[in-house]
Amino acid sequence: MFAPSSPPTGLLERVFRYIDLHQDEFVQTLKEWVAIESDSVQPVPHFRRELLRMVALAADQLWRLGASVDSVDTSSQQLPDGQTLPVPPIILAELGNDPKKPTVCFYGHLDVQPARREDGWLTDPYTLTEVDGKLYGRGTTDNKGPVLAWINAVSTFRALDEDLPVNIKFVIEGMEEAGSLALEELVQKEKAGFFSSVDYVVISDNLWLSRTKPALTYGTRGNSYFSVEVKCRDQDFHSGTFGGILNEPMADLVALLGSLVDSSGRILIPGIYDHVAPLTEEEKRTYEAIDLDLEEYQNSSRVKKFLFDTKEELLMHLWRYPSLSIHGVEGAFDKPGAKTVIPGRVIGKFSIRLVPHMNTSVVEKQVKQHLDHIFSKRNSSNQMTVSMTLGLQPWVADVGDKQYLAAKRAIKTVFGTEPDVIRDGSTIPIARTFQDTIQKSVLLLPLGAADDGEHAQNEKINRWNYIEGSKLFAAFFLEMAKLHSPWQEPSSLDLTY
Repeated sequence: MFAPSSPPTGLLERVFRYIDLHQDEFVQTLKEWVAIESDSVQPVPHFRRELLRMVALAADQLWRLGASVDSVDTSSQQLPDGQTLPVPPIILAELGNDPKKPTVCFYGHLDVQPARREDGWLTDPYTLTEVDGKLYGRGTTDNKGPVLAWINAVSTFRALDEDLPVNIKFVIEGMEEAGSLALEELVQKEKAGFFSSVDYVVISDNLWLSRTKPALTYGTRGNSYFSVEVKCRDQDFHSGTFGGILNEPMADLVALLGSLVDSSGRILIPGIYDHVAPLTEEEKRTYEAIDLDLEEYQNSSRVKKFLFDTKEELLMHLWRYPSLSIHGVEGAFDKPGAKTVIPGRVIGKFSIRLVPHMNTSVVEKQVKQHLDHIFSKRNSSNQMTVSMTLGLQPWVADVGDKQYLAAKRAIKTVFGTEPDVIRDGSTIPIARTFQDTIQKSVLLLPLGAADDGEHAQNEKINRWNYIEGSKLFAAFFLEMAKLHSPWQEPSSLDLTY
């Protein structure tokens, strides 16, 4: 762990002391939030009721802080079986409208991925459990913990009877894990309304590259998600009666999926690399500057061997080159035991992580042409259908923007070190939406450590990250206020302490 570069003084000292003294209360609030099973992925009434309860609880907490809160109703979700489920409202909240202060908009989400104890959790995923300073529970790091850390920072200024250094707006949703239904439309609709006074957007929905060193994130990959269906008929076959006399859908599908990527990780779809941005010498130097212990990263990931042997190659293939992952097969027998069945219809699922300057529509065309070609060579009598079910563009920001400079200063104040300035191999669609729609700077300011296990069993956030993260957001408010002063221009900023 790092130590602050120098002891805080004045208001900052009081803020930090308050957060330290009240950390058990902040952890208790996180426990109450984790206890709500706000799973947006499984479309069942119980989880939707939990989502509605979670959003209502967060809205009430913001209201008690003195924010004006508007819970914007969105349309319902129509499922393939005809069932209709409610979509939780999106919270738009506001604290302060002083024209002399910058307005910072924080985005977060309250929904979580599915979690069951029997899936391999060591504790009940919806009961926050602290073990050796680690707070285990679904949503602790993704994304309830970071949302609460921002609220903790705001509430600290309120408790100390101090004015907030910046105007703050909140956009908090409950459907991020299910594709952020209706959020993009709301941002478009409120471009000239709620978002018209926003100067900067902050998102804290990713992780550090390290277990101990903080980071700033200025880019994410996009994602094109595909399904490829191979169908003979809707009904399965008995392999003793039909095996050997027909084209089996699973055999076709395995061949199709096997044609997508080789053992070195290189995507085999013709033309897929044509629009990848060329690597410059300046960009290459940024990978050399990243503080990453490859052996520690491999050990903490519990992986025997990565595809690449150097830090630079690994980071480039995580951040600036596309990757293809095969996720699963629908319709095949996957239970314990030996069932001698030939599936009559199977659906393979895979995705491609996109990088600048790739385009989802171009990638969709390339994928379909490739699979058509491979399928035609098999002379199969089955039917193949390829569809792109999700198409999200990559996002890159300008690290010279004021809020990146403020975040660097705040990190140095709280953690006593310069952050890693990184990109992220995952996809955070709302970052690109905010940047394109309201034309404002977007910053990803993560709190969680690299081993937090977002989306996985035994997800956690360290108490230290959660509490120091609350201080980080408070320090960030103060640094943003300083940098927004009319007498201080970005060109004259001193980024050291």
